[in-house]
Amino acid sequence: MSTATTTIPSGTWAADTAHSTLGFSVKHLGIATVRGSFGEFEGKLELGDDLSTAKISGSAKAASIDTAEPQRDAHLQSADFFDAETYPELTFESTAVRAIDDDTFEIVGDLTMHGVTKPITLKAEIQGAETDPWGNERVGLEITGALNRSEWGMKFNQALGSGNLLVSDIVKLALDVSAVKQAQ
Repeated sequence: MSTATTTIPSGTWAADTAHSTLGFSVKHLGIATVRGSFGEFEGKLELGDDLSTAKISGSAKAASIDTAEPQRDAHLQSADFFDAETYPELTFESTAVRAIDDDTFEIVGDLTMHGVTKPITLKAEIQGAETDPWGNERVGLEITGALNRSEWGMKFNQALGSGNLLVSDIVKLALDVSAVKQAQ
């Protein structure tokens, strides 16, 4: 049996939140894309010599949601959507990591939000590796995926006369992560 490897060196890597984005997009009225992100989050990648043993985890504070529209953000934090007061954190824990090729891998894991835990599959592409001017090893990852928010109990919506919905059930995920290798 051969082992699957990646171009990321083994070790523990932590997301540099100042240089990373935990973003999403959703259709509004069926015609326009609204984008947002979470301002408070963390993420970790634990990677050995074999990619199949990798562990990826992360969390985000629901109240840190930002769509550049305070009224919408308050609605998203309410019980209609994230219910940030009752469920203050979204969490992710990988259950499997599989190589697609040297620079792309699939992450399967459990996403918990709004009090519901369900499996989700994400795709990660390595954007490169570099040592910063302070001697820190870094790797860039672009992680994408999609989910149906109603499966996590976020069912608020309104049907429009055209047949479109006020807010799409499909949410696209777009994470741009700069991760720093942690000292052993």
